[in-house]
Amino acid sequence: MDYQALVDDIVGDVHAYRGSGKVASYIPALAEADAHSFGLAIALADGSTYVAGEGDETFTIQSISYVFSLALALHHVKSALWNHVGREPAGSPVNSIIQLEIEKGKPRNPLTSSGALVVCDQLIGRRGREEACSELLQFLRERAGAGEIGIDETIAMSESRAGAFNRSLAHFIAAFGNLKNPPEEVLSLYYRQCSVAMSCRQLAQAALFLAFDGHDPVKGDVVCTPSRARRINALMLTSGHYDNSGDFAFRVGLPGKSAVSGAILAIVPRTGVVCVWSPGLNDAGTSLVGAVALERLVERTGWSIFV
Repeated sequence: MDYQALVDDIVGDVHAYRGSGKVASYIPALAEADAHSFGLAIALADGSTYVAGEGDETFTIQSISYVFSLALALHHVKSALWNHVGREPAGSPVNSIIQLEIEKGKPRNPLTSSGALVVCDQLIGRRGREEACSELLQFLRERAGAGEIGIDETIAMSESRAGAFNRSLAHFIAAFGNLKNPPEEVLSLYYRQCSVAMSCRQLAQAALFLAFDGHDPVKGDVVCTPSRARRINALMLTSGHYDNSGDFAFRVGLPGKSAVSGAILAIVPRTGVVCVWSPGLNDAGTSLVGAVALERLVERTGWSIFV
């Protein structure tokens, strides 16, 4: 298959949709994004990467960071993580507090905002906040082969100033004894991980290990065990898009994780990784144009895991 022609065609396919959706506005710095932007990248096992549109433009990865933090937390604390966070779909918006109250401070899964806070707490508990942040950055740089990956401090500050909901979640979890560290320490790491700036190309390359049972076929190293990679993919399929996860599985049929910056990471088992980015969101907070692009891509390639 001519993958470069394919990604170029996808850009054309979604042209009429560009500008659709609503840019995230609850974080002031994100509200400045151009809804007409669209980037796409595919990374494959042989090391080839195919990029179209603004696929090399950086944006903050927001909740896609949860996937990589989860991989690190499982590496360090292993199955003990599940004592603090569940594995069930939330079926509720990103920052819902209702289920958290019913289930006594234990988040439904690590791909919600509350679940990601618990994961951050576990990472801080090992070596401290700064070390945990440095470890995540180093992990992403190594996986993407991009030493310039860093944190957009302007976005991090904007997130912190607009973070009333996340503060309430952190304090609520702490009230049930499910945080070891002070909420503000946990929130600091959380805001900074969400503010890591990467491109579609870099994200697709960084996540390759999830498409190959924990093995990076390009670098040749083992990042995690096969069972751990499969479990992360399972969580992405069932919970990667909040209360839009079922519809995404129905329409696209790939494990994925969306972010309010408009990025979507999608894993194609035994083939590669796709990342799309377009800031206009649907009502559930998933990139509207990005989801359409992934639908078109799956139609052309047959990459759905349900085939």
